[in-house]
Amino acid sequence: MDAKAGARERFDAVRDSVIALSHRIHATPELGFEEERSSTWIAEALADAGFAVTKGICALPTAFVARAGSGPLHLAICAEYDALPGIGHACGHNMIAAMAVGAGIAAAHVADDVGLTVSVIGTPAEEVGDAGGKILLLERGAFGGVHAAMMVHPAPFDVVEMPIIAASMFEVRYTGKEAHASAFPELGINAADALTIAQTAIGLLRQHIRPTDRIHGIITKGGDAPNVIPAHTAAKYIVRAKTLADLEEIRAKVLRCFEAGAIATGAKLEILGGQKPYAEMRHDPDIAAVYRRNSEALGRTSRLPSASFARAAGSTDMGNVSLVLPAIHPAIGINSLPAVNHQPEFAAHCVTEAADKAIIDGALAMAWTAIDLAADPVIRNRLLHRTAV
Repeated sequence: MDAKAGARERFDAVRDSVIALSHRIHATPELGFEEERSSTWIAEALADAGFAVTKGICALPTAFVARAGSGPLHLAICAEYDALPGIGHACGHNMIAAMAVGAGIAAAHVADDVGLTVSVIGTPAEEVGDAGGKILLLERGAFGGVHAAMMVHPAPFDVVEMPIIAASMFEVRYTGKEAHASAFPELGINAADALTIAQTAIGLLRQHIRPTDRIHGIITKGGDAPNVIPAHTAAKYIVRAKTLADLEEIRAKVLRCFEAGAIATGAKLEILGGQKPYAEMRHDPDIAAVYRRNSEALGRTSRLPSASFARAAGSTDMGNVSLVLPAIHPAIGINSLPAVNHQPEFAAHCVTEAADKAIIDGALAMAWTAIDLAADPVIRNRLLHRTAV
């Protein structure tokens, strides 16, 4: 039996439990850095499959690493499992976790035969938008000795090299002064006005930004009572751009808009976060080509998005990983249209028959890709001899 057949046979033995894991995580959504149950279930599944598991790595309680095999080529498969506030697993991280488990178990079965070390790294808090789990894990050495990394993300359709841009999330706080809104408004400093001015300035700024830039946010506090001049307001904003270099430029312009609100009203401005932005994704072309072949062998077809989705681009801390070591982050389709990521309807699609089929295909495609990378002397040598993390 060849290595790929052996990997598939091993995956088939755990397929039902892998899909059940996806459904279990989906039914119990947990926010970033709070994924206690999800991370435990994933780690237990890998330990039961013979992996050496270490939980709470890098001072992150819901992060873990599970390792199997002792070959020279060390590949990491990243698992995500945090949910979105209010709409649960509307980005399908339950599927990402299940695919990582399935791929890890399948590849580990033949790891020593083909010369692989396989690590499944549990990476919490991808959805937080700033200082995400992978960024902290990179800084703290969790990817040390890893030669390449991969993961697969659900989407409406398959895209091997999905567009992923840089992003910075930060919180804005204005502090003014309360006053009676009718009797003594002149004695107040209106923090809500400061935020209104900032948002108006951002709206005007949109004429002067690149088509690849994005600015979006929410007001998290607008005041306490309509008859009290608001002394405290807050908002959370995300700024995105094609690259980290572009991001610095547009972020500086957006911050000036918030400064304008403070100057105009006399309110005090505080900016929190945004110091550890998400980087753009640099898909390794060789690894992406191998994944594409394996995905197609499973009957899947990657396509470029239609014109209506030409501007579609997300952000992830996997981009930071890809700037440090070779990596891929393909999308796998779950036949969800017109529902798209970050909609409640998409969350419902992440436990359908199409989603379960995507878990099977995504896990096998990653496992087979790992095997092919170890078997290809040119790619293997390039990965082995690159500068280590």
